[in-house]
Amino acid sequence: MDESPDTKTEEPTDSGAKLTDQLKLTVLSAYGAIAFPLAGAFITLQVLIPTHYAETTALSLSTIGTIMLVARLWDTVTDPLIGFLSDKTPQRWGRRRLWVLGSVPLICLSIYFLFRPTADAGIGYLLGWTLAIYVAGTMAIVPFNAWGAELSPDYRQRNRVTGIRAAFGLTGTMAALLVPAILDQQGSGDLALTLEVITWLAVATLIIASLLLFAVPDNNPTYLSKTQVRDALKLITQPSPFRQLIISFLFNSAANAVPATLFLFYVTYVLKVPGLAGPLLFLYFICAALSVPLWIWVAGRFGKHRTWHWSIVTACLLFVWTPFFGEGDLVLYLLIVIGTGITTGCDLIIPSSMNGDLVEWDAVQNDYRRPGMLFAIWGTTTKLSYALAIGIAFPLLDLFGFSAGADNSAGSLLALGVLYGTPCILFKVLALYNMRGYPITEEIYQEILKKSRTRT
Repeated sequence: MDESPDTKTEEPTDSGAKLTDQLKLTVLSAYGAIAFPLAGAFITLQVLIPTHYAETTALSLSTIGTIMLVARLWDTVTDPLIGFLSDKTPQRWGRRRLWVLGSVPLICLSIYFLFRPTADAGIGYLLGWTLAIYVAGTMAIVPFNAWGAELSPDYRQRNRVTGIRAAFGLTGTMAALLVPAILDQQGSGDLALTLEVITWLAVATLIIASLLLFAVPDNNPTYLSKTQVRDALKLITQPSPFRQLIISFLFNSAANAVPATLFLFYVTYVLKVPGLAGPLLFLYFICAALSVPLWIWVAGRFGKHRTWHWSIVTACLLFVWTPFFGEGDLVLYLLIVIGTGITTGCDLIIPSSMNGDLVEWDAVQNDYRRPGMLFAIWGTTTKLSYALAIGIAFPLLDLFGFSAGADNSAGSLLALGVLYGTPCILFKVLALYNMRGYPITEEIYQEILKKSRTRT
């Protein structure tokens, strides 16, 4: 059973203890496979669902943005709760696997109704099913990410774990984005058939991937305090490497979420190439997927913090040009898509790997082993960033007179172009500033790991 730090009795089994540098590709693949349907479903929710509801229901952009924000804010409650319960679940049950498998029926049901709205779908319909899929997603993603951190304590091996997870996730994303191209659906206003196909693709692959999880070891101990929730709040309220990383991650995720949320509008109304929206998104994510081995190598060579730093700088130098683009600038925009796709690969791998390293820091600094809670806070941060993106971008578009599916003035299109690129740069600069002096290098981590093992 799980004990307080003063009475640690639960020891990892041999199979878990020997995984430091020996994770096989079959184990990594079985672990990462479920990221495929999860990513496909949630990229659809982020990119296609707001646009689809705006153009096929009576809901306004501001209303949709508010609903998405409220649903995401609810995760500030559910994420820590699931992280807490995941850490407390008896090890003999497979504490992470149990939660991921339990989420599958609710995710499937939520996808079915959310992606196939009726014409009279209103506020209650969108809010209810959005809340359902977010709660179900939390049940899967928080334990799933914590599980990845537990597969190996090795500094570089952890990059492989997050890398394979990102690779499957990006493949799922690209599969979802290929659907409109295969179906020959054009632009942002013709998404019903696309969403129907994505629904059944996500449901089928989610069921298959969940079965593969039985091949993944799930037997690491957790060491918890009797006041775990209060002690978890200290991770945020008191200065620490975790707080430094999580705040920078929030800023950087918000930076990425704003242009992702506005992408379809930008391509359709600014560049005026709606038929290329699918191919452009696909190119973006395939560049991210192909960059995964590159970032694993670079981080191993130069360190995780430094690698992430230069990736953020590169993204800023690329996004600075997007407010100035218009019709006829497709070739220049292609370069931005390729470059930012590559930097996104880093964002998907390195910060999460750094958070995994902090599991060992937490064990040494606070005498707790609670990856579920650390990744619960991480998950809340991720979701809050996307909620902020929608909650900021959509109301501002309304304020400047932009309307989906209508003729827009030059001023409203200029506002769309500025909102697409400028907030991204501002948020990324804040992330860089906050990360200055981050202390956990590979050398420091090795010292932490030695101390952690002596306390286990």
